[in-house]
Amino acid sequence: MNARYAEHNDATPVFVISVAAQLSGLHPQTLRQYDRMGLVSPQRTPGGRRYSLIDVRRLQHVQTLAQTGLNLEGIKRVMELEAEVDHLRAMVLMLQDELDGQLARRRELIPLPEGGALVVWRSDPQ
Repeated sequence: MNARYAEHNDATPVFVISVAAQLSGLHPQTLRQYDRMGLVSPQRTPGGRRYSLIDVRRLQHVQTLAQTGLNLEGIKRVMELEAEVDHLRAMVLMLQDELDGQLARRRELIPLPEGGALVVWRSDPQ
C-alpha cells in the first residue's frame, strides 16, 4: 500500500465542502453556517475547508438533532454536553483502571489477624 494513503484515518481532512455537503445531505451554505457557529469546524487549508469523515458524521448528527425540533443553539449545547459526557466516561475508565491496580496490589499484601502486630526486620539498622 502506498505510504501516502496509509496515514489516512477517519480524522484525516480530505473532503472539500461540496463533497462533505453531498455526503451529509446538507447545502454547502449550511456547512459554512455550522462552521461559523462552531458546531462542526473543519480544518482549513490554503484551498479552503477540508472535512474529515468524523466531521461528516457530526454534520449528520447535527441534521438528526435539527429534525427533532432543536434550534441551532440547542444543538450546540447538546453537542457540548455529549463531548463532556465522553470526556467524563474516559476519566471514569482511567480511574477504574487505577483502582483495579491498587486493589490488585492490596490483595498481594499479607493479611493480619484483627489486633495483630507486624514486626519488620531489617538487616541494616538505620
